[in-house]
Amino acid sequence: MELLFWVLIVASFIVSYVGLIFPILPSPLFLWGSILLYHFGINSSNLSVWFWITAIVLTLILFVADIIVNSKMVKQYGGSKWGERVAAIGVIIGSFVIPPFGVIILPFLFVFIVEMVQEQDLQQAWRASVGALLGFLGGTLAKFIIQTLIILLFVGAVVFSFI
Repeated sequence: MELLFWVLIVASFIVSYVGLIFPILPSPLFLWGSILLYHFGINSSNLSVWFWITAIVLTLILFVADIIVNSKMVKQYGGSKWGERVAAIGVIIGSFVIPPFGVIILPFLFVFIVEMVQEQDLQQAWRASVGALLGFLGGTLAKFIIQTLIILLFVGAVVFSFI
């Protein structure tokens, strides 16, 4: 039975990375599913209070990093509030259209169209679209790093009992 739990834990960690490409999959939910499966299914005493506090803080940073990086990049490159909103919608729709490239292409196109409709000039609309692209890529990189830190923290706590 323990082997089944470990297979599910590893699979959930892998799916959390798939969630970076398909944002419709909630990566933090799969990360925490793995941790909780270990805690309640394998060993409820191995993970220390420091592990839980650190994992919670990193998860909060994961949420904040994604929101802030995307919003800041669209703004920094001259995008409007509507540009920020359609970039997020484009990521969601892009998860289903031309996966995994839709999450890159659709937000770029959506922001470009919205900025042009709002009577931005071509260069400004292009800049805002590039901001949406860089925001998505930057947010994805931040999430990748933070998810990897959480997984390494988990492995360190389980294998080496260092936290």
